[in-house]
Amino acid sequence: MIRKFDFLIIGSGVAGMSYALQVAQSGKGKVALVCKTTMDEANTAKAQGGVASVTNLKVDNFEKHIHDTMVAGDYISDPAAVRQVVEQAPAGIERLVKWGVNFDKKEDGTYDLHREGGHSEFRILHHADDSGFEIQRGLIEAVRREKRITVLENHFAVEIITQHHLGMEVTRRTEGIECYGAYILDPDTGKVDTFLSKVTLLATGGIGAIYNSTTNPNIATGDGIAMAYRAKATVKDMEFVQFHPTALYHTGETHPAYLITEAMRGYGGILRLPGGAEFMQKYDKRLSLAPRDIVARAIDKEMKIHGIDHVYLDVTHKDAEETKHHFPNIYQKCLSIGIDITKDYIPVCPCAHYLCGGIQVDLNGQSSIKRLYAVGECSCTGLHGGNRLASNSLIEAVVYADAAAKHSVEAIEQYTFNDAIPEWNDEGTMTNEEKVLIAQDMREVGQTMSNYVGIVRSDLRLHRAWVRLDLLFEETEELFKRVKATRDICELRNAINVGYLITRQAIERKESRGLHYTIDYPKHAYDYK
Repeated sequence: MIRKFDFLIIGSGVAGMSYALQVAQSGKGKVALVCKTTMDEANTAKAQGGVASVTNLKVDNFEKHIHDTMVAGDYISDPAAVRQVVEQAPAGIERLVKWGVNFDKKEDGTYDLHREGGHSEFRILHHADDSGFEIQRGLIEAVRREKRITVLENHFAVEIITQHHLGMEVTRRTEGIECYGAYILDPDTGKVDTFLSKVTLLATGGIGAIYNSTTNPNIATGDGIAMAYRAKATVKDMEFVQFHPTALYHTGETHPAYLITEAMRGYGGILRLPGGAEFMQKYDKRLSLAPRDIVARAIDKEMKIHGIDHVYLDVTHKDAEETKHHFPNIYQKCLSIGIDITKDYIPVCPCAHYLCGGIQVDLNGQSSIKRLYAVGECSCTGLHGGNRLASNSLIEAVVYADAAAKHSVEAIEQYTFNDAIPEWNDEGTMTNEEKVLIAQDMREVGQTMSNYVGIVRSDLRLHRAWVRLDLLFEETEELFKRVKATRDICELRNAINVGYLITRQAIERKESRGLHYTIDYPKHAYDYK
């Protein structure tokens, strides 16, 4: 079946929904919002901390936020991207509020601002400790009210359509590659339908699920990045995988692990060893409020030194009622497993959290492929550089969704549907009965990435990952050609592609920088061997 939409949006987190609302309200054409599962299952909903934006102008300003972002990113960040996000953040907050998102306020009506690691001022807008959930809720309701948006839940994008599907040989040196839409799997029919579009936006989120332990939902298999890479788009900075320092350590909860927000350390939480001793003073003068890469490596080092599976975060010295007020969901979650955070230390450990790289885009969110935009975690805007500053990601998604919407609404007049695109051909394929192989291979991807491409790396570990991923790639591509497309085999293909990209770009970076730390090219004084 062939379907036509002027704007095709793949992904329904804050990036995809913000863009959808803006292009729909432009009245420039039909809009489709394609969701891999349901609209409420996205990385956005998992974000606890909040949204960074200069708000209290009495003490804060854009230059401070820009400086904090550049420092956290180890000065790899693109200054133009950083300035664009920081200066347009307040307008982005206004759009979220207009769409129905609520942020906590003080009694005097001003925003109740938090401070998080790496920030020099209190500038984090939040909704208790479930800010992402509140943003997702507000946007979902706004999208549901917008009649010009067609929402397609439980639909899976298989491939981006380019000249390759017209029989043309497309390589990374081919000029003028264009995107004409996507092939999308309909779960009700089991068929792959052809979605033609004038403009396509990828907002498919992150890659955390390719690791054994992650704060991300299971759907975060890097689908958009893998599809864009196969279509010969430029993909950048994949080696910079952020491991959140403080996920709740609880046996059996690894996919996703429960996040203990950065704001809890901003609130005064102290990292401790099992006996109660502090340790961050050995690693950074900012102690527990150091940027995430430093804190994650410090915890990793202490766990290896002492042979332990976790460390602790302590807020028992804070007022109990205030703690419960600021972090009600964390309080209840911990209580459900027998931990009263007002009296007990919280067991925490690092796990895969956020990708700073992705599909390279310009200041308008355009990829290297014409008519293809990317926004949110699947994109590499240059904002994050070597390490994302806490709470910069949600506002990046809102600002770049705005930039991409404005640009694509103006550009769409130039484009037409390409009616020469053939429908998906699965003639001669068979129903895949080898589900056990796919499940096993996905587990092997997770083990490979966690063991060899984790917080601390080496050339030997990275090359071992390369060899194993290459073997999995060959086996999976051979199976993919023989069977009908299903979500599980497509996710496996994408996870392998993304794991390969992270590993290859990590091998290519011959230094320790930001989130990429290798014992073969150590930058820091302390040794992780």
